[in-house]
Amino acid sequence: MSESEDHAALRKLARDVAERDIAPFAAGWDETEEFAEASLEALRRADLFTVTVAEEFGGMGMGDVEAAIVLEEIARADVSSAILCQLVFNGPPRAIEHLGNETMRRNWLPKAAAGELFCIGITEPDAGSAATTMRAHLVPDGDGWRLEAYKNYVTGGHRAVACLVWCRFPGSEAGTGKGIGAVLVDLAADGVSVAGTHRKMGLRGCTEAELAFDGVRVAPEDVLVAGDPADNSGLKTLLAHINHERCGNAAMCLGAAQGALEYAIAYMQERTVGTKKLAELQGLQWKIADMAVELEGARLLLDRALQLAGPGGTPPPLESAMAKIACNLAAKKVCDEAIQLLGGYGYSREYPVERAYRDIRGLSIGAGTVEIQRNFVGTSLLAGKVPAGPWWKAPRR
Repeated sequence: MSESEDHAALRKLARDVAERDIAPFAAGWDETEEFAEASLEALRRADLFTVTVAEEFGGMGMGDVEAAIVLEEIARADVSSAILCQLVFNGPPRAIEHLGNETMRRNWLPKAAAGELFCIGITEPDAGSAATTMRAHLVPDGDGWRLEAYKNYVTGGHRAVACLVWCRFPGSEAGTGKGIGAVLVDLAADGVSVAGTHRKMGLRGCTEAELAFDGVRVAPEDVLVAGDPADNSGLKTLLAHINHERCGNAAMCLGAAQGALEYAIAYMQERTVGTKKLAELQGLQWKIADMAVELEGARLLLDRALQLAGPGGTPPPLESAMAKIACNLAAKKVCDEAIQLLGGYGYSREYPVERAYRDIRGLSIGAGTVEIQRNFVGTSLLAGKVPAGPWWKAPRR
């Protein structure tokens, strides 16, 4: 479908930044595992961090559709750089705007619009996809609390100004979702330390950190979502908000795969074997066709989830899960086939398609693994819930 004039202009801006200021340096960040500081500055100069922040806090006040446009275009050149936008578009700042108190919003959202990074602390060494086993907890301290936590795989945690930490509130029952909420922590506060970073297969320009919170003071105004020890309502609220992140993840997969597909097409049009160009070989033409069909199908599923969110809303969980599955798997197939089409060159780190494959491989784990999304979709359908659309009706009991 055609884009509006405003969306087309936003896409062009993001693509220009990606091609001019990011693509020429992406291989270097990947090679050295250095944080993409130059990319961060380029995104700031283009005001791209302002896209989803409300106008009253210095942003453009746009939504999930616009966020996906920018994420796709930046990821087309470098997924690590796109994640810098993801941390603002679909990370803590979005949650602060929707769920935070006025003090929190006025303190932190102007920083998000200015391009300061935020991170989210959910995973722990012994609590990954099973968030209900987390140990992070608050201890009462006067009119507030002290946070005791150790969070693992915190994207950009060593470079962010604040972290949204999921944790247990006093009285919560260990091993359950009851009492889980989230607090926002200034990473310059006493008791916060970077315990280490991870060396990764891909996404090497955006580091994963380990953060320790040792008795960090948490005031009442720092609470984003309070955990009620009597139920799991806080956890449900937090999990619902991750649908923004899932759609952003899917958009980055589309962008990386689109870049790999376009590179493979250009290569086939130039590469000659014997008297023929690769583009003239029917078997390879079919590969290109299959790659494009799978990619466009996934794009349509994502577009549906984004459109259903509406202005200022949240993408629905079932459609978001289906979009993430489709985009993760499509990107894996497309990037893998792009490597195959380039042959030995595709396997070489001198060409960008193998980096795209390594990068999107991590996106199939982040924001809820493909397997977890499949569990959710399957159990939802079997419980009688169906995706939006007149062609579905709930199964008979």
